[in-house]
Amino acid sequence: MCNPGKTCIRGMRIPVSLILNLVANGKPNQEILEEYPDLELDDIKQCLFYAAWLAEERVIPIEERQELKSVK
Repeated sequence: MCNPGKTCIRGMRIPVSLILNLVANGKPNQEILEEYPDLELDDIKQCLFYAAWLAEERVIPIEERQELKSVK
């Protein structure tokens, strides 16, 4: 079982966020697969599909009268 609140790969204890961070930081798929021998290339692809799905599904409403504050 994965850590509570974390999405993991195929019932393994490997969080999707870990794999996404490795990919985002430029780690080649082959190196990821060598470090995590239980993973398959399709697992990495599914992590990316999952991230894309989350990006499409998350809607954050913006209030019409919300003031924008400058950041200094």
